[in-house]
Amino acid sequence: MAEDTNQILKIGLPKGSLSEPTLDLFEKAGYNITGASRSYRPSIDDPELQIRLIRAQEIGRYVDHGFLDCGITGMDWIAENGADVHVVCDLPYSRATSNPTRWVLVVPNDSPIQTVKDLEGKRIAAEAVGIVEKYLEKNGVTAEVEFSWGATEVKVPELVDAIVDITETGSSLRANNLRIIDVLMESYPQFVAKKESWDNPWKRSKIERIAVLLQGALKARDMVGLKMNLPAGKREEVLDLLPSLRNPTVSKLTNEEWVAIETVLTEREARELVPQLKELGAEGIIEYPLNKVIG
Repeated sequence: MAEDTNQILKIGLPKGSLSEPTLDLFEKAGYNITGASRSYRPSIDDPELQIRLIRAQEIGRYVDHGFLDCGITGMDWIAENGADVHVVCDLPYSRATSNPTRWVLVVPNDSPIQTVKDLEGKRIAAEAVGIVEKYLEKNGVTAEVEFSWGATEVKVPELVDAIVDITETGSSLRANNLRIIDVLMESYPQFVAKKESWDNPWKRSKIERIAVLLQGALKARDMVGLKMNLPAGKREEVLDLLPSLRNPTVSKLTNEEWVAIETVLTEREARELVPQLKELGAEGIIEYPLNKVIG
């Protein structure tokens, strides 16, 4: 058990649409989190960690102000809040895909607005008001920016001339007959720490170990292990086919005319290679999922 409050790390994880992929990532990293659907203080099987489920928009600010030691939130919300935090690492995952989320400037398909310059004197709705105001200032445009509480895409053209919204694939925007004029920012989640916590040797070590496991879990995404037995005479031909993080592992079998080969590759690569390996005489081909790839 943890000995004192100095050996408890408070970590903020995002509620909402990013919650499920974040909890899945922690599970693959080896952490068992329970009660996340019922409480903003779920349990975790590490007595040195305390989890708080908080809106991603707020995590950077709470880390900056010292209510949390560390947390996962989008780099967009760190920028929006002007949070002064230490970025431990990027974590390239998102709600629906592995693509970054994008803050995009959007207008109706039939709008005469073609570029940001056409927004001079116009009205824009957005949740990330600060990001939009900095973008307009950078482009020398003066426009009214109003905060949107949600359902931003339905506000054009009746209520505002344009919106800035967040998207991964753009499918929802297209379904609402909207088109993208410009991309203001691309954002992935980041693992961030309070600077004082980062300066604390015990907390820094704990944060770094969590980061290694999370990055390892992300690296293992879409990757599999592949094992097979192979006639020794086909060894070089098969090794020329196989990708690997380093080199495939080759082991001798009790039957000296056969070898065992093991490697790590992407699921897509496995899909293409397994039939070829079978044609070359490989037997007992086993494909298995990976939780973490470290290093």
